[in-house]
Amino acid sequence: MTIELPKEARQQAIASIERYFEENMEQRIGNIAAGALLGFFLEEVGPSIYNQAVADAQERLQMRVTELDIEVHEDEFQYWRKYDKKGKGR
Repeated sequence: MTIELPKEARQQAIASIERYFEENMEQRIGNIAAGALLGFFLEEVGPSIYNQAVADAQERLQMRVTELDIEVHEDEFQYWRKYDKKGKGR
């Protein structure tokens, strides 16, 4: 699966790579080279990040499903209890 960024996000990522090189590597990287580097990371490292995000989401959803019975539990056979409480108060 190829990970693709929306056009604006890709442009921002490229600008961020260019800035990183200027500030941390003390050299400039061109727009084309920054785009190629971004493409490399999306193809090489992106799937690992994506897979971890999917695993995190699955774990979170599984926890929510496990708690579902507690969260939405309704006591059963409650009809007569409301009448029993009224009768005791007389």
